[in-house]
Amino acid sequence: MSQLFDSFWRAVAYCVHPRVIALSFLPLILMVLLSFGLGYFFWEGAVTAVASWLDAFDLLQAFLGWLERIGLGSLRTVFAPLLVLVMATPVIVLLCLLLVAMFMTPFMVDLVAQRRFPSLERKRGGTLLASVLWPLGSTLLAIVALVVSMPLWLVPPLVLILPPLIWGWLTYRVFAFDALASHASAEERRSIVRRHRGSLLLMGVLCGYLGAAPSLLWASGAMFIALAPLLIPVAIWIYTLVFAFASLWFAHFTLAMLQRLRAHTPPDAQVAAPVVEALEPSAAGPSLNQPPVQP
Repeated sequence: MSQLFDSFWRAVAYCVHPRVIALSFLPLILMVLLSFGLGYFFWEGAVTAVASWLDAFDLLQAFLGWLERIGLGSLRTVFAPLLVLVMATPVIVLLCLLLVAMFMTPFMVDLVAQRRFPSLERKRGGTLLASVLWPLGSTLLAIVALVVSMPLWLVPPLVLILPPLIWGWLTYRVFAFDALASHASAEERRSIVRRHRGSLLLMGVLCGYLGAAPSLLWASGAMFIALAPLLIPVAIWIYTLVFAFASLWFAHFTLAMLQRLRAHTPPDAQVAAPVVEALEPSAAGPSLNQPPVQP
């Protein structure tokens, strides 16, 4: 637990590193261009489709009518756009996570290794293909979990539990792998994940709750719709910084665990093998250290 908190504060300190701040703008630029491009071509159609879909629900229409009677009729006009933004949020989060893992995590792992673990050997247990397939496969599993669990989000307590758990699981899977890919062997990586799975999952869940913070912007209703061109880039940058912090936290924690694992690992048996062969006579003939047998 002490290592968990130590890695946390180190990650916080590294987040204000000028190179980390500068690099966080690359996923931001890509996501803003993508968001506004998709919004320009598909926003009106998506809002119209959602509004038509909502009109088919009598219960919802009765609720909106009640809002009009109590003087909140303006919410009807923003309900469909707000719902489109809420549905787009998981996509934005997933893309931010993948962009951070692709563009920022290798740099930040190298930064942590150079400044804190300069003597740690790189065994490169994660291949390039595995580094691509692992986050993509984990993301697909997370998408399936999100879709399956959506009906449970209607239960008030579960909407505050299930999405952060899913984000936490995905964060732990992606960043734990990336943090160890270049320094640990495959066996070392599996050993560390197996021994510290609880701590890694806790780190991921806490990062999942931090990642839910930008979603509070959606709760501003009509004000958010009016300020969307300004608030959407802010929300995306917050997502990027949260995942950058998660990447640094996992890098500090997993590399420290890797160093501790190697410090407690007994010497390789192959190192002692030549010594044993020199001390014991060979089964195939006399030892070179013994005098030849006279006929």
